[in-house]
Amino acid sequence: MKRTVLIVDDEESICHSLSGILLDEGYEVLTANSGEDAIKVVDEELPNLVLLDIWLPGMDGIETLKQIRADHPQVRVIMMSGHGTIETAVKATKLGAFDFIEKPLSLEKVILVVDHALDMVRLEEENLILKQKIVQDYELTGESEPIVALKEMICIVAPTNAWILIMGENGTGKELVARSIHRKSKRANRPFIEVNCAAIPEELIESELFGHEKGAFTGATAAKRGKFDLAHEGTIFLDEVADMSLKAQAKILRILQEKKFERVGGTKPISMDVRVLAATNKDLEKEMEAGRFRQDLYYRLNVIPLIVPPLRDRKQDIPVLVRRFLKDFAQREGDSEKIITDEALALFMDHDWPGNVRELKNFTERLVIMTPGMTITGKDVPQLEKELHGEIPEELAKMADSYRAAKVEFEKSFIARKLQEFDGNISRTAVAMGLERRNLHRKITAYGLETKGD
Repeated sequence: MKRTVLIVDDEESICHSLSGILLDEGYEVLTANSGEDAIKVVDEELPNLVLLDIWLPGMDGIETLKQIRADHPQVRVIMMSGHGTIETAVKATKLGAFDFIEKPLSLEKVILVVDHALDMVRLEEENLILKQKIVQDYELTGESEPIVALKEMICIVAPTNAWILIMGENGTGKELVARSIHRKSKRANRPFIEVNCAAIPEELIESELFGHEKGAFTGATAAKRGKFDLAHEGTIFLDEVADMSLKAQAKILRILQEKKFERVGGTKPISMDVRVLAATNKDLEKEMEAGRFRQDLYYRLNVIPLIVPPLRDRKQDIPVLVRRFLKDFAQREGDSEKIITDEALALFMDHDWPGNVRELKNFTERLVIMTPGMTITGKDVPQLEKELHGEIPEELAKMADSYRAAKVEFEKSFIARKLQEFDGNISRTAVAMGLERRNLHRKITAYGLETKGD
């Protein structure tokens, strides 16, 4: 990836000579002849490095340095001066300058200092990428037929640049699939940028995705790079893509088609090179029929569809997953790893896990915390055992004409009882039941149960 260097000097000969040598070294070069112009260029172009002369007409180099560091602390600045003193160099360093070069300039030294500064930028970016990997460095766990097939598909599509639509219920591990694809791709050493489309307010989605210029709107005190900009040469993951408004979908579609965008408040087109992975828990064909999802965006994203199976379709993976969660929890907390008996695992295997792997993980961690001994037995899972094997009340059974109907009535009764136990609080009830809050809220709405919100 080419790095951009801004040269700020009122002497055209210096700008010309530095530009030539840096271009020969493979850098992209911008120039400015004053501090005021330099600030405008930094706001618009966000260069990686600035070579800044101290003695400038109008706003001097020290004031320019202060402004750049205040608005764009990530931009490295190297000061240049033909009248340098130790006092000036110390002052510039305290204000955040990366280094100080005296004139007349030694081109060899300039190249050395520039290379060093940009190496530091590269190391910081690599460190960020490594941190992203550590945060959720898990592979898909399981040996069931659906998971083996999914892993094989990932190995086939990951090395390509194809766009992928990942579909599956809440809690199945769609983000895990996206990260696995990125790690196995040719872009693995570049950023993986996740965007939760449902969590961004419609009025802010343009700014979040494409960035904005300083002063573009109230509160925009500095230029900001958007998610697509940050994901350049890497992967962008549009999670819960079906929850975007139609207006936001239209903007996304235009960017994906043109492969360039403008920051909010800006006029310069910015080219992008990103691989797009999208995920949803909704049936997009039904969403299109209902007019809630754009058909053209669907076909744009759905180059390769991947379906993540629900846990009820891969129950043979439950013992492997549970033991993985036990190990992960012990490592995270610095405790000894607990073991689980076959009797307890049998109870896990009998459950349908509507919240999928996320529900299984939450329930397993809760058992680890609540079980006093080092072994989790069937007796340590009374809530799950009661839910699985408790008899359906006679009055509910009489109301139901089939097993499915009886199960629905039991679920309604169970949720109502749990809500009552937690005084109608949805969040606390969801945690206690091991369900995602949104999933529980949907069931509550469907059953017409009364709540007190959060």
